[in-house]
Amino acid sequence: MAVSMEDIKKLRAMTGAGLGDVKKALTEADGDMDRAKEILRERGQAIAAKRDDREASNGCVLVKANDSFGAIIALKCETDFVAMNADFVALTQKIIDAAVAAKAKTLDEVKALTIDGITVEDAVKERSGVTGEKMELDGYNFIEGPNVYTYDHMGRHGLCVLVQMNKAAEEQGHNITMQVAAMNPVALDQASVPQSVKDSELKIAIEKTKEEQCEKAVAAALKKAGINPAHVDSEDHMASNMEKGWITQAQVDQAREIKKTVSEEKLKNLPEQMIQNIANGRLNKFFKESCLMEQEYIQDSKLTVGDYVKAADKDLTVVAFKRFTLRAE
Repeated sequence: MAVSMEDIKKLRAMTGAGLGDVKKALTEADGDMDRAKEILRERGQAIAAKRDDREASNGCVLVKANDSFGAIIALKCETDFVAMNADFVALTQKIIDAAVAAKAKTLDEVKALTIDGITVEDAVKERSGVTGEKMELDGYNFIEGPNVYTYDHMGRHGLCVLVQMNKAAEEQGHNITMQVAAMNPVALDQASVPQSVKDSELKIAIEKTKEEQCEKAVAAALKKAGINPAHVDSEDHMASNMEKGWITQAQVDQAREIKKTVSEEKLKNLPEQMIQNIANGRLNKFFKESCLMEQEYIQDSKLTVGDYVKAADKDLTVVAFKRFTLRAE
């Protein structure tokens, strides 16, 4: 049967599908609007399934807080062109609105919510069919409780933050969201860092300290032997520097022997307490860089974040934070 332009426009407005796809679906459905919508949905699901092996590295990240509940979600796609599309952003907004209204605790709960008469999961598949790109939901984070503040970095929908304070503090809450966005802390404070992470960082710090002490001893021994340490810092450099005439084969052989014997001897005689002290210093630096309350406050380098909030109110503190970004960091 003939399909009217009015029906085509109506179905296109309802689904966001292309004119050709809409017309074809209406023709197959003999003008039945509901059946045509179902045809478009089925095609979208089929297209989405075919793209499961593609990488969805672009997308839209949105954040919202309402009624003592805040959440972040990302709807990911393949290209920046689709990510900036108004319909794509609108779909992400509908999903975050539904998630916050339902106070969803998991991504599976979000996918099962209903928007526009279908599940969120089906709505994403349907949109994937319209654009021809793989789409997936990711990065769902939430904070439940009062005094939750949000931040969408530069309004670009690529990095979003949630921060909860222990009492109402709009200015401080907003500033801390920007701190989290900029400095990407891994934990609230030292006590919040898992012991496994502390143990791992300390182990790395000890190994790095030992390596540096051995390198210093080797460099001193090489210089004493009249060999420039920079000329023999790797096998590739030794080969290329011999070709240039900067060092001789005899010096290379001597350098290899010095590096082996001096490193082994130094490693045997490293003072354990000195290594532990230096490693603990590295661990403390990790805490200062990675724990929110101990980080240098981005708007005043003389203060830590903890100092900043206490200056506003001695009882004020940060309770929790969440952060999600599409960028590789």
